[in-house]
Amino acid sequence: MRCWMVLLLSAVSMQVTAQGGTARARIVPLDRIVVVVNNEVITRSELDDRIRMILQQLRQQNIEPPTDEIMERQVLERMIADRAQLQFAKDAGLRIDEAQLDRALERIATSNGMSVAEFRRTVVRDGVAFERLREDVRTEMTVQRLREREVENRIQVSDTEIDSHLAGESNTPDAMTEFNLSHVLVRVPEGTSGVQLERLQARAQAAHAELLRGGDFAKVAIAVSDAPDGLKGGSMGWRVRDRLPELFVGVVERMQPGAISDVIKSPAGFHIVKLVERRGVKNDSRPIEQTRARHILVRANESVSESEARRRIDRLRQRVIEGAAFEEIARFNSEDASAARGGELGWVYPGDTVPEFEAAMSKLNAGELSAPVRTPFGWHLIQVLERRASGLSSDRRRVEARKALRDRKVDEAYEEWLRQLRDRAYVEYRLDER
Repeated sequence: MRCWMVLLLSAVSMQVTAQGGTARARIVPLDRIVVVVNNEVITRSELDDRIRMILQQLRQQNIEPPTDEIMERQVLERMIADRAQLQFAKDAGLRIDEAQLDRALERIATSNGMSVAEFRRTVVRDGVAFERLREDVRTEMTVQRLREREVENRIQVSDTEIDSHLAGESNTPDAMTEFNLSHVLVRVPEGTSGVQLERLQARAQAAHAELLRGGDFAKVAIAVSDAPDGLKGGSMGWRVRDRLPELFVGVVERMQPGAISDVIKSPAGFHIVKLVERRGVKNDSRPIEQTRARHILVRANESVSESEARRRIDRLRQRVIEGAAFEEIARFNSEDASAARGGELGWVYPGDTVPEFEAAMSKLNAGELSAPVRTPFGWHLIQVLERRASGLSSDRRRVEARKALRDRKVDEAYEEWLRQLRDRAYVEYRLDER
């Protein structure tokens, strides 16, 4: 159904100035609409800013971009998908406030070894408006939160599925083999007619033929792929067998590094997969270091500012240093489900916690109290109680199996959810209007 549209004047502005007694007109082009998505618009300046940002990323990866026309079309399609998700999030009451956004940008800057001010100067020097980058980060955070709410929180894995997975794993010597994949998807919208389907299949076959002739996979993916990773050159990165889409498992296991698959048909569209590398990680009983730890968490939110949360965690740390029992401080002050256990997290395996938490915890000796640690959840105090090295217990294997199966289901469910959301959106292209 066609929704009410926001109208934006896109012509020129005439600024008249008196100079030497003569009025003279200076023509200043205004922004214009390039596409309408439901009841919102995407403007030329938004599209140009996004293209500049992606071109900068491609240069850093030494990936040759496609022609301007193809680049424009592909970037615009990603922006349409993002805008549809943001509209859905807005209707659902999901929002990223300024404090959350500032913290995310601070983490990005820190991960690049810069202060926020240095990061800002670098972004601007590369020709990208910093405010545009802020909004792109906000979009990514909103989309992630939307994915968690609409997809991840609804995925269930049964005990029967776990039993079947573990049985299959024990019969597969290379069950933990990792595959580095790249991927092209030519999406097939819902309700596609026979003629349209043939045209989309021909597009996939043409891309496949170009790849077999030795075409650069990343360049073809950027030009053709409708997958979210298309503008990154189609790279899916390293994935263990359990994290591969079921559609790909049998295909890639028979491939050699460097090989290109045939065109694979699925309900989502036509896929082409490249096996970049593979590496074996055999299932064995080598011991894994585990850490028994506890923590105290203070969150920053709408009612508690970032500076107040930091002051609060500093005061709690000082009380522990002065002799107060950690578990009592945690029980009455920590804003985490572990508070009832005195902050106890139990035995933690590598990868169980977010990177910032794990990095700080790994530097502590048994009994040592950390300095305040900032993670996406808030401010933490961490205390390591003991460490050990042991193999995976049967219970832990079930936990790992559940996570692997759930991650695979989430990936596939999100792709389908996004496809349906995009197909339901009203989209009116005005890119060719002048």
